[in-house]
Amino acid sequence: MDVTTPVSGDPWLIVGLGNPGPEYAMNRHNVGFMVADLLAERIGGKFKRAGKAQAQVLEGRIGPVGPANRRVILAKPMSYMNLSGGPVNALKDFYKVPVANIVAVHDELDIDYGVLRLKRGGGDNGHNGLKSMTKAMGADYHRVRFGIGRPPGRMQVADFVLKDFSSAERKELDYFVDRAADAVECLVIEGLERAQGAYNS
Repeated sequence: MDVTTPVSGDPWLIVGLGNPGPEYAMNRHNVGFMVADLLAERIGGKFKRAGKAQAQVLEGRIGPVGPANRRVILAKPMSYMNLSGGPVNALKDFYKVPVANIVAVHDELDIDYGVLRLKRGGGDNGHNGLKSMTKAMGADYHRVRFGIGRPPGRMQVADFVLKDFSSAERKELDYFVDRAADAVECLVIEGLERAQGAYNS
């Protein structure tokens, strides 16, 4: 078997990317944390600090009873976005998760607000969280890319991603976060091709 092929018996590590602290909670850059929090609610557990890994984690299962049921570790790195790779790599090693069973949920500038794109591997497109993860363990992990659009006018990208979603955007944010969580579950349970067909819009 190709060692990069996701294996149903192995656990999945689902990583929501963001920055820790209440001042960042509603930033566009923190949409990965928002999706992870919703998945935690669905599982029915709470995040706990993961020792030396500098992350909050929650272990649980998703999917129907039977062969499609998956063991998952939800994680939110607490290292700040540009250092996410260290905590994720530590969790990968601790839980013995193949890189192909890792899913990064993150904001994406080059996609319109609320649009999802799922893929495996590829570049980081200037995203510091992905850049750090790829440096730590290679690029062959899955990504659930949550579109936030480009900054208006001459606003700098760094300012845009570290601002809260606008009041207009917040009207649809819960729906889009819910849909992203559905996409993560579909990816883990049914595979990338099925999830792309259902959620790549």
